[in-house]
Amino acid sequence: MSWGRAYFAVQSVAGALWWVAVFVVPQVRVSTLGSLPPVIVAIADIPLFVGASALAAFGLRWAAVVATGWTALVAVSLAVYATITGEAGLGVLAMAAAVGGSALALTLILLGRVPTEWIARGPFAFKLADAGAATIAHVGRTTAQIIVFWSLFLGIIPGVLVVLEARWGFALPPSGVVSGIGVVILILASALGLWSAAAMSITGGGTPLPSSMANSLVIAGPYRFVRNPMAVAESCRGWRSGSSSRRGSWWSTRSADRCCGTT
Repeated sequence: MSWGRAYFAVQSVAGALWWVAVFVVPQVRVSTLGSLPPVIVAIADIPLFVGASALAAFGLRWAAVVATGWTALVAVSLAVYATITGEAGLGVLAMAAAVGGSALALTLILLGRVPTEWIARGPFAFKLADAGAATIAHVGRTTAQIIVFWSLFLGIIPGVLVVLEARWGFALPPSGVVSGIGVVILILASALGLWSAAAMSITGGGTPLPSSMANSLVIAGPYRFVRNPMAVAESCRGWRSGSSSRRGSWWSTRSADRCCGTT
């Protein structure tokens, strides 16, 4: 049995056990469905989630597509419901994890592998920067990238996640000590990221983005001491960013760690 089929088999069993718990344990029903009528939800979910996952485990591709599509629809619908009512936050978390697992399993069943090359397309396709461009042009592009990525991954996305966590009941209590440490590490990591970006633009003749890579090997600045100082900066800033620590948000910390890869 392939890994994709094995995943759907586990998902089918887990879904069936969850539905048993929904009707037997009131706390499970409330934490995952809120005030939604479980019987009505079960009429659609058992055949389209549990049943389709079971059929996908036997190698039926159409069933894998149905199970994945239904899982995504339920995850989005439940997220909207939880955001409006403040209920079923645990259900949103569980379905979000199921969407990710189902999507990966679906690609394994349909393609026989995970198409990682899809990531390196569009603005993230690997391409050298214009070797004839002036240094000021590379610096300008790098500055624009920093503004966009920092605003998005250290401001907008964490802010949205903080609101959602509060509505879904996942917010962690903020700590003054942790916040103070987070601010210090954020400043130091940001300085390292900016230093790395400057070295990449001025010495390497490019930008941090893969779509406009440096034309030459960079061994100046922080690259004299660390092979990938940008990764070090992002790991520190993602896990201990002042904004994430101050808000008590574990999802925004993960978003900064995973997504903010420009500097």
